[in-house]
Amino acid sequence: MDLNLFGFLFGKKQNDPLQSTVDDQKTTPSFVPPDDYDGSVVIDAGGFLSTVFDFGSNYRDENGLVQHYRSMSLYPEVDMAIEDIINESIVFDDNKKSVELNLDQVTSLSDNIKFKILNEYKSILKLLDFSNKGFEIFRRWYIDGKVYYHCVIDVTKPEKGIVELRPVDPLKIRKIRKVERENKIINGIQTPVVKKMEEFYVYTDIDPDSIMPTSNVGMKISVDSIAYAPSGLIDHSSKRVIGYLHKAIRPLNMLRQIEDAVVIYRMSRAPERRVFYVDVGSLPKQKAEQYMRELMNRYRNRLIYDQKTGEIKDDRTHLSMLEDFWIPRKEGSRGTEITTLDGGQNLGQMEDVDYLQRKLYRALNVPISRLETTTGFNMGRTSEITRDEVKFYKFIERLRMKFSYLLLDLLKKQCILKGILTLNDWEKISQDVIFNFNKDSYFNELKENEILREKVEMLNILANFTGTFYSTNYIRKNILKMTDQEILQIDSEIEQERQKQIQQQMQAQAALPPEEQQ
Repeated sequence: MDLNLFGFLFGKKQNDPLQSTVDDQKTTPSFVPPDDYDGSVVIDAGGFLSTVFDFGSNYRDENGLVQHYRSMSLYPEVDMAIEDIINESIVFDDNKKSVELNLDQVTSLSDNIKFKILNEYKSILKLLDFSNKGFEIFRRWYIDGKVYYHCVIDVTKPEKGIVELRPVDPLKIRKIRKVERENKIINGIQTPVVKKMEEFYVYTDIDPDSIMPTSNVGMKISVDSIAYAPSGLIDHSSKRVIGYLHKAIRPLNMLRQIEDAVVIYRMSRAPERRVFYVDVGSLPKQKAEQYMRELMNRYRNRLIYDQKTGEIKDDRTHLSMLEDFWIPRKEGSRGTEITTLDGGQNLGQMEDVDYLQRKLYRALNVPISRLETTTGFNMGRTSEITRDEVKFYKFIERLRMKFSYLLLDLLKKQCILKGILTLNDWEKISQDVIFNFNKDSYFNELKENEILREKVEMLNILANFTGTFYSTNYIRKNILKMTDQEILQIDSEIEQERQKQIQQQMQAQAALPPEEQQ
């Protein structure tokens, strides 16, 4: 038996932004269901309750993976790398702003609509409390590999928009894509094509501290009621969303093992121990062993005086692997002898541990120089910036782009609920919506300044050849790398500045005495 959806859905053909039916599918037949690489579980059409049981095993596996990521984040080296990544990704300015909305590329909307969208974006940031919790939200998304938010609205007045955003534990929710197929004759061959597709979320209240779910009853939630941002990394064998810590699992396990082995070796080999070679003469084996035990007990026992009771106590100490060795010698040997067994040598060598630490940082895409505490911070020219720092900066940009899907999804729901845009309008402009994150990379500023300096020097070189071998339009497009829109904008600004300068000259001329005016 199928259950009704909980939440709200957007419709494309209805004026009411809320509806309880699924959107119409495209009329073009296909035998492959659409895949957004978001970790959705694709199932064949069936009952809702059977859906809960069908994906149960995958759900438990994914829970174990998320919990493993969380335990990894508590390891000191991993936590230090995560801090470097998040500190570079989320940078707050003096006004506690870290990311701004840019609608300059959206040319199909009026300035009034853009102003409303900007105001709704500010309200979204307030609902997230991003100025205070932006760092924690990004950290949670990076570690878990996904983040979910339930969009709470007033169903009696949906035009109020989102009134509250509640985070959902990724261990309790999963996105489902249910596909209904039908057989059609295509080119004389019976082919199962996709007839209808339905997407929804299943929320199961489970114990977050346990990998095994405590309940097999789930709630079916509409896809528009949940804001979801995955990491963008998919395990193509299992179709599960994986986090950015996934490839660091093996290096971290190896690092833990080698550190434990080093500690055990140092504890067992660090102390110096005595070796007792005891002459047992020609005693038989049993008598020799008995003599050895009596001798060992004699040296292990010592009498002490207890000041509290006034009694003499026999304090027995037990021999362990870290203490002395007792070895019998037969008749004719060198007799009883006591020597010292040296402790382990080269206990200060940590090449294996250092190697695995560097490998762990490579797996996390963090420059190795940030692991070395003795390496100073270089604020020189871009030619002095290491290749690893350049790669790390590009990695941060990819993380920001993936994380911005959460803000984009929330802004979409808010604008549609408040009637600012329709679903069709949003689909037309969504590709042009840009989120600008604050940058705290000194390298980026150096790079831009040096690129501009090189372009100006090239303009000075080509000044004598402009109009003869190179045209102004060619220099703008190929040397300065300007677009047609930038060229028109700059020409317009130059013309405005020229007209303003002419007006200032005319005003200054008019202010002169008549005899000085030309």
